[in-house]
Amino acid sequence: MNDQDIIEVEIKRIVNTVAGCGIFLGTDEKVFVIYIEPSIGAAILMQMQHVQKPRPLTHDLIGRVFHSLGVSVRRVVINDLKNNTFYARLFLKQENELGKKLVEIDARPSDCITIAKQQECPICVTRKVFDQVEDVSSFFQKDQNEFDA
Repeated sequence: MNDQDIIEVEIKRIVNTVAGCGIFLGTDEKVFVIYIEPSIGAAILMQMQHVQKPRPLTHDLIGRVFHSLGVSVRRVVINDLKNNTFYARLFLKQENELGKKLVEIDARPSDCITIAKQQECPICVTRKVFDQVEDVSSFFQKDQNEFDA
């Protein structure tokens, strides 16, 4: 995967829907939405708001395991869209006394985004997916204007 084919996006907003949550991702150029489970939407919001939880949630556990093993999350990349299903890759780096190892793992975009917010690493999308998704900037802007009013 060539870095020129990767676009860094940011979370613009998370919105509760009847079927779950919509997470709006994008740039100044384009905004798109991925629908996720409500519990994952809540986990992302907690990461974004730095909420302290009485007990670790699954993503907190993953973060602790990574830390214990000397693993850092380099970035997450939403790399494919097939039949309205998004796919993502988690890019990890492990460095210890034995050397350095880079690992790429297939994962759900919602889990990748949660881990990215927790680990404060970039959320990216491939140019292929970015060009393929529907631009909801106008909806997002209309909704933002109503929100600001």
